[in-house]
This record gives sequence, C-alpha cells and structure tokens, in this order.
Amino acid sequence: MQTVILAAQQADTVDSRKPNWFERVFLAQKPPGSRLANLETSFDPNISIKRLKNHQFTSREVCHYGFLGTVLFFVFITNPAPWLLKGFVSMFFLALFLMPATGQFFFHALPIFTWLALYFTSASFDSTYRPPITVKVLPAIETIMYGDNLSDVLAASTNKTLDILAWLPYGILHFGAPFVVAAILFIFAPPTTLRGYAFAFGYMNLLGVIVQNFFPAAPPWYKNLYGLSAAHYGMKGSPGGLSRIDEYLGVDLYTAAFSNSAVIFGAFPSLHSGCATMEALFLAHVFPRLRLLFVFYVCWLWWSTMYLTHHYFVDLMAGSILSYVIFQYTKYCLLPIVHPEYFTRWSYAEIKRFNIIQTDPLYHDSGDVEALPLAPLDTDFNFTFEMSSVDEVATPTPSIFDEGAPGSASRSSANSIEVPDAEPFRANFANKMYRQRYD
Repeated sequence: MQTVILAAQQADTVDSRKPNWFERVFLAQKPPGSRLANLETSFDPNISIKRLKNHQFTSREVCHYGFLGTVLFFVFITNPAPWLLKGFVSMFFLALFLMPATGQFFFHALPIFTWLALYFTSASFDSTYRPPITVKVLPAIETIMYGDNLSDVLAASTNKTLDILAWLPYGILHFGAPFVVAAILFIFAPPTTLRGYAFAFGYMNLLGVIVQNFFPAAPPWYKNLYGLSAAHYGMKGSPGGLSRIDEYLGVDLYTAAFSNSAVIFGAFPSLHSGCATMEALFLAHVFPRLRLLFVFYVCWLWWSTMYLTHHYFVDLMAGSILSYVIFQYTKYCLLPIVHPEYFTRWSYAEIKRFNIIQTDPLYHDSGDVEALPLAPLDTDFNFTFEMSSVDEVATPTPSIFDEGAPGSASRSSANSIEVPDAEPFRANFANKMYRQRYD
C-alpha cells in the first residue's frame, strides 16, 4: 500500500513539474503519444540487418543504390590510396550505416559521400583518357548570350571593400551554409525532410562533378593569366580574386588550396551556384515568407563568383538549373508536405507527401481522359423539339371565344394573325436553352 501511495506521489510530482525551455519552445505542439519525430538510440546492427531483410526494394531504389554503388566501385578501383586504407574506410562507413543511431544520419547522406569520393579521386585520373580542356567555349557563349564577358566587367574595378563583400559568401558562407541549413531543416521542417535535402544536395554535386570531368572548361581567371592559349591537366589552379584576401590576412587560406584543387578546370557548371540555389530552394520550401532573403543570398553569391573571376554567368545559370531540376524531383517524390501552422518536427503526428497522379487535372480513376464525368447536355433533337414547342406556345390557334375576334374569321385566316409578344418570348427562351446547353 505504501508503495502505491509513493508511486502516486512521484507521478504527481512529475505532472506538476514545470516544462523546461526546450519543451516550452519546441514541444509545445507535440501530439500526445506521438513518436514520429523520435530518433534511434540503439547501436545494435542486428536491428538494421533485420529491417534490410524485410525491406521490399522499389525500382526507384534499385536505380538509386545501383547508380551510387557503381560510382563508389569505380572510385574504389581508381583511387590511388593503399588498398588496406580503402578497405578500412569502407568497413568504417559500413559500420556507421548498420548501427541505427548513426545510420539514420549517415546512410541517407550516401549521395554526399559518393560525391566527395568522386571529387577527390578526380585529380588522379589519367590525363591520356580525359577529354581536352575547352578554353574558348564558355567566353564565346557568354558573349553571344549576354553581349559581353560579365566576369571581366565586374572584375574590372576592385577595392578592399568589394573584396571583403565577395569573400564572405564565396569563401566563408559557402562552406558553412550546408551544415547550417541541415540543422535548420532537422529542427523546423517535417521529419524526413533532412533525408531529402541530403539526397538533392548530394546528387546535384555528384552530377556536377561528372559533367566537369566529361566537359572540362577553364574559368575566367585562366583567360586573365594565359589568354586563349590551350590548357593541359598538368597546370596549377589559381585562387583568382581570393589571393587578395590572403594578402589582407597575411595567411595562405586559398592560394594553396585552389592551386592544388582536385578539379581545376571545373568551371561548368558552377557548384557554388548550385549549392546556394539548393539551400535557398529548401529554405524557401519550409519558410516561404523569407524567400526574398534567400534569393538575395543567391544573387550575392553570383556576383561574388564573377567578381573573383571564378565563373562565367553561364556557369552560374547551369548550376542553378541543375539544382532546380533535382529539387523539383525531390519535392514531389521524397519530401513531406510542410504544414504552415506547425513550428518544429515534433509538431507532426503524420507525414503527408505529394501525390503527382491525383494532383494531375487530367487524372481519373479509369485512366481514360475521355471518361471524365461531364455535365448532361441536351441533344439537338430535344433542343429542336423544345423550340418547336415555343412556336406553338407563341402563336396559339385563335378561338371564336377570343375577345375581339371577328365572327367570320376562318381557321386558316386566324393562323396568320401575328402575336406581337411571340418574338421576344422566343428569343428569351432560346437564349435560356443555349446557356443551359453549354454552361
């Protein structure tokens, strides 16, 4: 009995406890008993192995993991690192994927790890099998499409203030923004949104690096240093306008890194532009009222890349288009729908996703567009019949009992009598029937 009383007193103490700041701010809208936003805390790999055995892979997942597996296998073979080191790294990531507590984050970031692996392996590719580097294509397209080389125009006049304004988005925010956006999406977006962000961000960069390897193009700084002379893979890179930042700070932050970049001739598409656009699209998806702020950040980074002579404007457009296409696919296939009244991930009791088929205006259950239910229409026969009835009503046969009718009038002569109100009545009735038929 005393045990029951003590347990009841402890329960009352817990119930009367004031919520802390985290509960007041982030858990205020949490539905009672909801476990949707809870995280995995177990490190037992058997749980993940059991889930993997019971999982039914879709065709989309087969293509997804098949493509990433092919790229990773190619990287594993071509990377010049020692085989023992490559095997150790592979086993380390496999362990992270199998443990539920870590796999819920690292496994869904597989596209990002694949991109990073391919990017840092690109420097070791044999130049004899690589395509020639284009030097003239991008400036020619820039001039044809925009009338001039916008990068040269923006970089013609430089000063310390502009250097710092260009350095902030290109040299600092670009490297920290992906982690900040990931943290914001994890807290304030619906559950599983972070998975979609990792998918889109990783695939955008992965496809961008693949294009850069198959279509190597010289950035604007190359034209400023070497003109339009032919480039080769043995050349060093350049920090462009970021070299002035190293001079201001008195340290080597960018000169050595850009001179020994893994992809020196990777101007097209601009992954700086792609990353900024992807971050802006996801933040605008969750916080639509702040979309102008995110657009400003993208434009700010565009200006900085051209001012620092790292990209042509056509590179920026290509990177943004690539991000937009991948984001749209992710939005309608992977992302949950954002509820405008929910504040954090803990506010959601269920996840709703876009249904492309049901939102299609031409969609019908039968699959036949012509089988859509239509409003009943009057046939020509009914319309003609009703119009003939109008004539009969509008011109009635006169009777000898009609007031004022001549006594000697015959039926044939009576039928020729004109009724002045017949035409307006016929016209009004016809208009009414016409509207009923076509409305």
